[in-house]
Amino acid sequence: MGTSSEETIEESELRENAPCLLSKRWLLAYISSISFIFVYAVRTDISVAIVCMVIDNNTASSANVSDPMCVPNANVSRGYDRAEFTWNKGEQSGILSAFYYGYIFAQIPAGWLAGRFGGKYVLGIGWTIGAIATMLTPVGARESIYIVYALRVLIGFFTGVSYPAMQSMWGKWAPPMERSKLLSLTFSGAFVGNILTFIISGYLCAEGFDNGWGSIFYVVGAANLLWMIVWFVFVADSPSAHSSITDEERDYIVKSIGDSTKPVTSTPWREIATSRPLYVCVLSHVCFNWLLYTIMAEVPSFLKEVLLYDVKSNGLLSSAPFMAMSVTSLGGGQIADFLRRHYLSTKVTRRGAQALAFLGASGCLLGTGFVSCSNRYVGVVLLCVAVGFMGLCNSGFMVNVVDFAPRYAGILFGISNLFATVPGMTAPLAVGALTPNNTQGEWRTVFYICAGFGLVGAFIFTFFSEFEVQPWARENVKVDIDVLDMDGKPKVENGDASSGVHNEGFTENGKIESP
Repeated sequence: MGTSSEETIEESELRENAPCLLSKRWLLAYISSISFIFVYAVRTDISVAIVCMVIDNNTASSANVSDPMCVPNANVSRGYDRAEFTWNKGEQSGILSAFYYGYIFAQIPAGWLAGRFGGKYVLGIGWTIGAIATMLTPVGARESIYIVYALRVLIGFFTGVSYPAMQSMWGKWAPPMERSKLLSLTFSGAFVGNILTFIISGYLCAEGFDNGWGSIFYVVGAANLLWMIVWFVFVADSPSAHSSITDEERDYIVKSIGDSTKPVTSTPWREIATSRPLYVCVLSHVCFNWLLYTIMAEVPSFLKEVLLYDVKSNGLLSSAPFMAMSVTSLGGGQIADFLRRHYLSTKVTRRGAQALAFLGASGCLLGTGFVSCSNRYVGVVLLCVAVGFMGLCNSGFMVNVVDFAPRYAGILFGISNLFATVPGMTAPLAVGALTPNNTQGEWRTVFYICAGFGLVGAFIFTFFSEFEVQPWARENVKVDIDVLDMDGKPKVENGDASSGVHNEGFTENGKIESP
């Protein structure tokens, strides 16, 4: 196997000798991917549940029914007939967006806490509290809509630790030439979570206990709690903290990215605030999330109100786009790292993946705006392809902070995700305001706006993103002046030493360069 110009011969040999698919870093990827399945179930269960919770006497809009080619499904109302609440469109949009009012405040604290104390407990505790709040939702809904608002804010805050803390962990675990596939596998769990949540929620809505919709929250919350046992037992914060990792794997990771035993005790806030690569990630993230949050929160309503699908079909078809996204995310990560290792630079690979993701999704969403219930399957196919393209983002901007600042990846992604949470707060409200009559024309405007964000994101990342480790993100270590080689240069094992003079001459991997 060849090596790219970004991987040294020593690192290539260590990679070949280290275990791979059964290694501890891949075990972390498997476990964290499944964890994201559960955390996204907690996050998105409300999207399907709410269409079963709210009494609606206008399942099909008059504009759609008047279409001579459009024959409403005879079972379109089945599953919606156990609804209990009379929340209006604004209140429903408020519930869907409430999650993000908690989520936005978790981002920077989560990254900082994970860098300082480790991501294992930050994630595990946050996810556990989110699961408990989910199980309380049916009881709260029957008491007051304001309790639902409060619970969704709480769930948003405690599950909002997910991405910053996970990025922080991968900053310690992911060797540079494996970042795309490890992170893609991890975050593909989010897409699988959407898939399973939409399918299972659609079924429970029609057939489940506690009026159907109530069972959604009990099942999702309980499953999340049970999985947390696995998380706490098998996950470690870093390779050095893992009790059963092999010496070969530990050496490979440490020599690739430096020793990760020491916590991040100081943060270069001024440099971060003026970092152009971070601004590019933030803007790309905002554009991506406008598309994703609109689809996640509103596709069930679009399928019900415009394409006139019944509740069981709604759940299944709402999941279909995320099936495509999980495939492209996993496949894209493998292909991206293969290209980076043998043919292309990180710059070309990341920019190409991100441009294809944004441009492909934008084109498909433009087409979706012209679909009515008379050709409803075309709409589902276009949504699947659009969201499939978006899966390539996990080989683009999503991993970019680990490229240019692995030591501070958790904090940086927290900052990025903070700003990128704004679409989650505003997109559902915008959709609610733009679709008062649920007509095809109104939804077309929604998809136009999504396509616009995609085009802007493609332009920004393609022309302005950076990938070299930034000077302020390189680890400063101390070198023992008594340990010198024949040329008078310091000898350092694994890019670290315990005492002596301060040395600023470091490469991106924590290795010393001569002054």
